[in-house]
Amino acid sequence: MKHFIAKTAFLAVLASQSFAEEIITVPFDGTFDDATFAVESAIVGQGLVIDYVSHVGDMLNRTGADVGSAKQIFSSADIFIFCSAKISREVMEADPMNIGFCPYGIFVAEDDGGVMVGYRSYPEGPMEKVETLLSGIVEEAVGN
Repeated sequence: MKHFIAKTAFLAVLASQSFAEEIITVPFDGTFDDATFAVESAIVGQGLVIDYVSHVGDMLNRTGADVGSAKQIFSSADIFIFCSAKISREVMEADPMNIGFCPYGIFVAEDDGGVMVGYRSYPEGPMEKVETLLSGIVEEAVGN
């Protein structure tokens, strides 16, 4: 019975993750530095605090040779990690397991195609509030 419950829980996690796999990107007309400034300003402008900026591009570029790869994925890439106390409370009151989606992130990345700003989608229901927040921040940052 324990095995069945564990397997069912594992499948439920996989199913819930499959709803949040789309990455939404918007091109940014400007430099990487301008985009990171715009995203940071848009997040702070919402009254939110950035908990951490993950410099993923630097890490990938620094460790490529260590893992046997010479391919450059991004020339630059940062992820801004933050939360909204109000929205997080709302979505977790609706379903405490929405904790698995927190904190939220918006990324800025530059590759051969240019600079982009993006975030991942969330499942329908209460988490749509988070997606609306992220969409609004990105729209403000890119000037739409």
